[in-house]
Amino acid sequence: MTGDDDTTFTTEQALAAQRELRKRLGLGDETFPLPALIGMLSDEIEKLRARGGTDAEVAATIEHATGKRISPDDVARHYANPEKRRR
Repeated sequence: MTGDDDTTFTTEQALAAQRELRKRLGLGDETFPLPALIGMLSDEIEKLRARGGTDAEVAATIEHATGKRISPDDVARHYANPEKRRR
């Protein structure tokens, strides 16, 4: 066995593997609607909020990273609280 259960991967490595598999399958990039993206980022949003970060800062960070306009209201509306994330 070459891979151990405790082998870890960075986000970049996971995304690179997904891209390669999708390319091999002839699929394009996977896309996510805004609610799904905010839901996926909710762990990080929660941690930033705990450090005093605002939804405006979260929105600006996402906008900077993606080049797409995100409002603080979008963050608040689509944030998935810990109970939702456990489902």
